[in-house]
Amino acid sequence: MMKKINWLFLVAGTFIMLYVMVSTGKSLNTAATPLGIVNLELAYNHSKAHAVIAAWGHSNSKNGLDNIKVAIKNTWLDFIFLFFYSLFLFYSCKTLADLFTGFIHKLGMFLAMGALNAGLLDIGENAGMLITLHGLSTNSISLFTAICSALKWILALSALAYILLTGPFALYKKLQ
Repeated sequence: MMKKINWLFLVAGTFIMLYVMVSTGKSLNTAATPLGIVNLELAYNHSKAHAVIAAWGHSNSKNGLDNIKVAIKNTWLDFIFLFFYSLFLFYSCKTLADLFTGFIHKLGMFLAMGALNAGLLDIGENAGMLITLHGLSTNSISLFTAICSALKWILALSALAYILLTGPFALYKKLQ
């Protein structure tokens, strides 16, 4: 029972924080930055990071918001979000992996650990973005941020794919 409550807490926290982050970061989606904050996450050099920040600066007059402050707030909120999503993905992959044997089990355990590493990479990514958002961007910081982000996305989406692909089989196994 306790495990189910913990899992529900992680699911609820993940979806609540996802909603909060999408809502608070909505103004960061512009013609030049259609992916919003993700455009800054993946800006792999100073020039690209500066272009994202400049695009957000130009959108101020349109929506009345200081989008740099919005991006900073959104990045700080991501520290809460990463706690929830990384533990949710970890717990889900591990729980599903324990229902299987062989390769599927090993893959699930690997992806569970990958989910925790995605959270750690997200911390590095957030640190790089906060440095950039405070006007201290360099090519090295932008590259570090983009590498952390790309690896985070690969690990998190792989864990999510595992959950979506093995979940129905696990449910089917339980129902038999």
